[in-house]
Amino acid sequence: MSKLPAISGESCVAALQKAGFAIKRQHGSHIVMRRNDPFCQVVVPAHRVLDRGTLRGILRQAGLGVEEFINFL
Repeated sequence: MSKLPAISGESCVAALQKAGFAIKRQHGSHIVMRRNDPFCQVVVPAHRVLDRGTLRGILRQAGLGVEEFINFL
């Protein structure tokens, strides 16, 4: 298992866009991203550095593995 990188919220959003997600809306510092097929919606905080637990939760909701996500970075 690869170690999760320390990345910003903007980097996470860019990687999720490469994975097929699109920005649906933003409310304050939280960006809601959605993928239609298969349907999935995740919320990414637009912080300078995401906590590793938060990033792991985003990946779990998105159905992505750590290695797969690192490839999208």
